[in-house]
Amino acid sequence: MTHSYVTHLSCSKCSEVYPSDRVQQLCICGAPLLVNYNLRKLAKVLKQDDLLKRNHDLWRYHELLPVQDAQNIVSLGEGMTPLLPMKKLGSDMDIAHLYMKDEGMAPTGTFKARGAAIGVSKANELGVKGLVMPTNGNAGAAWSLYSSRAGIQAVIIIPRDAPALIRSEVASAGSHLFIVNGLISDAGKIAAKAAADFHLYDVSTLKEPYRIEGKKTMGFEIAEQLNWETPDIILYPAGGGVGLIAIYKAFKELQKLGWVDSRKMPRFVAVQAEGCAPIVKAWEAKKKESEFWPDSRTLAFGINVPKALGDFLVLQAIYETNGCALAVKDKEIIKEQKNIIREEGAFVCPEGAAAFLAARKLRESGWMKEDERVIIINTGMGLKYMNKEGMDLPVLQPGDSIKRLSVLP
Repeated sequence: MTHSYVTHLSCSKCSEVYPSDRVQQLCICGAPLLVNYNLRKLAKVLKQDDLLKRNHDLWRYHELLPVQDAQNIVSLGEGMTPLLPMKKLGSDMDIAHLYMKDEGMAPTGTFKARGAAIGVSKANELGVKGLVMPTNGNAGAAWSLYSSRAGIQAVIIIPRDAPALIRSEVASAGSHLFIVNGLISDAGKIAAKAAADFHLYDVSTLKEPYRIEGKKTMGFEIAEQLNWETPDIILYPAGGGVGLIAIYKAFKELQKLGWVDSRKMPRFVAVQAEGCAPIVKAWEAKKKESEFWPDSRTLAFGINVPKALGDFLVLQAIYETNGCALAVKDKEIIKEQKNIIREEGAFVCPEGAAAFLAARKLRESGWMKEDERVIIINTGMGLKYMNKEGMDLPVLQPGDSIKRLSVLP
């Protein structure tokens, strides 16, 4: 494995420059830092066909990732999740070319494995011994498991209402788990104080620069799986919105490498729930940043983020690609989730179902055209959100026989 072509970190607001060979958090101005690469130099030595000889994981793009030494990589085989045609749903929605990028197939069952793989690997390279993060659940589970593999102590702070299965994942990994009687924003305040009190690496969303680098590999994979063609629309369920920011960054880098058409960028759609839609509200008001959303609530727990640190980057990606932001109802999310499972056999998470529901609504409104190539990001497996569905089904005793099946002839 050759070295990374990373050059430096730069502020997403004021463009201040920082070195990438030491622990960095936010810029002095308080904004997130982004990783920069020497793409002009890389374009001269790396071609798309070079990838064909490499492993089918996200590390196939190692020149475009920040880890310098392969010995520091912490991996569970993450990356290269399937891009599935959704023909029955597409026909139902009148979308001829509908695809799902299924991140439920990733290690730990969600796309959070990508950010954890790169974030923990870089922390390992930088000599980090302990880290802390607030989480709605899945990120905490992923960072716990990867940290365990790396031998790094993880302190994870989760809201009380996070799914029990995900809390169990964190606890099983041996992390220091704390439950907060509040929201992700409350957990964030506790994490920030713990980072200062115990000299921990704060890996809250966008408070370190490397989670976004793992998630951008979704964009690389989408382009590669489409034979380096750019889709028309990408819908993403946005809480912190890092995945949307990351995929946008990926396509910008691919354009500079000359691997995709520099004249075309996917239109990005940020999908939120009506009970927590700060980015949608900001987009509708044509603002550059969102406001804190009070009393936020949604069953799609992963997008229950009342104020995202990188909201301005999400909105920037939407504005620059002529995309949009849309909020959907919880009741309709559940209905759409059941429809997806029964029609396509894909047990998507509620957040993923929200994105499918948004696609349905955007097609109905005419914003999305019938022949456009549409990619939905399903961010995780539905099994992690199991409730009492199916608990009241008929029970047979040994020796019983089935009397009637009304759905069969």
